[in-house]
Amino acid sequence: MKEPNFEVSMNEYLPLRDVVFNTLRQAILRGELKPGERLMEIQLANKLGVSRTPIREAIRKLELEGLVLMIPRKGAEVAEITEKSLRDVLEVRRALEELAVELVCEKITDEQIQDLKGAAEDFKASLKEGDITRIAEADVKFHDVIYMATDNQKLIQLLNNLREQMYRYRVEYLKRSDFHQQLIDEHEEIIETIENGQKERAVQVVCQHVDNQVEAVMDTIRTKK
Repeated sequence: MKEPNFEVSMNEYLPLRDVVFNTLRQAILRGELKPGERLMEIQLANKLGVSRTPIREAIRKLELEGLVLMIPRKGAEVAEITEKSLRDVLEVRRALEELAVELVCEKITDEQIQDLKGAAEDFKASLKEGDITRIAEADVKFHDVIYMATDNQKLIQLLNNLREQMYRYRVEYLKRSDFHQQLIDEHEEIIETIENGQKERAVQVVCQHVDNQVEAVMDTIRTKK
């Protein structure tokens, strides 16, 4: 197994199994552990300086999140990004985003509008820095402002539960610099329609925003085949 470049960031407030889980998950999401790469318990334990038990527990949790597959007679390996997994996740995201925008058009406050504009500016600034992790975090922050403005805790919880599964596809999309200006334009139109209470148009824009991500990542998947 090619030795990954990830590092363990020990957190005294988290159990060791959670630290290992978070470390391996980030390594997969950032592409440091590649799709199809085998996860060898002994090598990972030696690399991270832990026993095999937290590695095994982390792999089980990653399997539940769909980031790892257990292959008979081979063991664990990083799940491939497939067209089916992409559509499954982003179809759910599209429906939840649509509901979120409908609610936000009715509930958003002036202060939250300013927070949304600030998040959009932060996203633009992150694009200039070129750090994909920073860009992804800024994109997450923009959408989080919208989610929080719904004031619907169940919806926020569902979106938070989907966050990690969406993150992998978000990173793949954001790697495509040819779409960065389009993303900026879409964020600005989302803000404008929400601020003006244009519910139907806001829903159209946010759905197209997600659909564009699907098509771009689909194209990336097909190109890699």
